Amino acid sequence: MHHTNHWSIDQINKAWAIATRHHDGQKYAGANDREKVEYLSHIGSVTFEVMGALPQHPAANGELALLCALLHDTLEDTTYTYEALTRDFGKEVAEGVLALTKDEKITSKNAQLLDSLQRIKEQPKEIWMVKMADRIANLQTTPYYWNEERKADYKEGAIIIHQHLATASTYLAERLLQKIEAY
Repeated sequence: MHHTNHWSIDQINKAWAIATRHHDGQKYAGANDREKVEYLSHIGSVTFEVMGALPQHPAANGELALLCALLHDTLEDTTYTYEALTRDFGKEVAEGVLALTKDEKITSKNAQLLDSLQRIKEQPKEIWMVKMADRIANLQTTPYYWNEERKADYKEGAIIIHQHLATASTYLAERLLQKIEAY
């Protein structure tokens, strides 16, 4: 039985180092005009959301949740491969990150989300938690160049994520609802 206070700090540090190296130079649009934010800021936010949730889930595998939070965008946005992920962190983490990765072959954003959610739901609940944490983090600010339609679509996506994954964590589900309402 894993408990949230049992994770390897060495594994966490290794994941942070890999995320730092692979996301190096990547930035995303901030809330203010032409603002650029370090991508690692997002990785940190998602990881902190998961850290905030773990005390509510003493039976959860905290290490799996935190490693997947730290590495959740590596396959989607960097040169880090599934093979490297498996070698460095094992199959469970690699499968979790893969489920959190959009299938770029799917062109419709909505279909992409539903495909991703379907794959996440085949994973342990810790992976569901990372997906909710990811959307919570992303709802805190809106890229400055998004129009109302883009914002509305994003909010709709967040509602769909909540509908599918809420049962994994009452705490994160509540946080997600609060952020949706404030968005």
